Amino acid sequence: MPSRNVYKNDVADSFYHVYFRGGNKSRIFRDPTDFMKFLSLFDRYLSLGDTRNSAGVSFPNYHNKVELVSYCLMPNHVHMLLYQVQQGAMAAFMRSLLVSYTMYFNKRYSRTGPLLESRYKASLIADDAYLDHISRYIHLNPRNWREYEYSSLPYYLQQVSDSWIEPERIISMFTSSHEYLKFVEDYQQNKKMLDILKKELANANEL
Repeated sequence: MPSRNVYKNDVADSFYHVYFRGGNKSRIFRDPTDFMKFLSLFDRYLSLGDTRNSAGVSFPNYHNKVELVSYCLMPNHVHMLLYQVQQGAMAAFMRSLLVSYTMYFNKRYSRTGPLLESRYKASLIADDAYLDHISRYIHLNPRNWREYEYSSLPYYLQQVSDSWIEPERIISMFTSSHEYLKFVEDYQQNKKMLDILKKELANANEL
């Protein structure tokens, strides 16, 4: 099962369940523009191509260093399953992602100070047998999970594709996208597993 209270810096070739939320559980996405901005930051930092700012300076790029395997953006919190390929890449990616989004959010809403309750929490996934369950847990966060716009489920169902998300490590565990959908639908029989994952994340270290 996932290792409780364990985070090892600079562990290459490892999965992490990452979570963060707004301070005082406040909304970090207020409208569709905010959701789309966050998704654009995935594109900026994880896509195959080089992305530059208005001055022509390249943004850091973590493609082939860290993989976004699955995600769900909820109004006041975010879940991600990341695969760290290169040592230190996850911490650098998360720093770029969260600093950029906080700057955007503060500017748009004329506010100052931290946006998040803490930096983020990460749980090292020590048992590959739990990986598919974690992706399911992430995708089931919204009540309307089938139609929810801001999760990676459409990528798992092969409805869309982008270079900044790489779900293949989970999809390869199933014979088809239909089989994966049936697996997600079968959550009631695996509620105990979902409860374990919630407890693991609650005990994960802040980074």
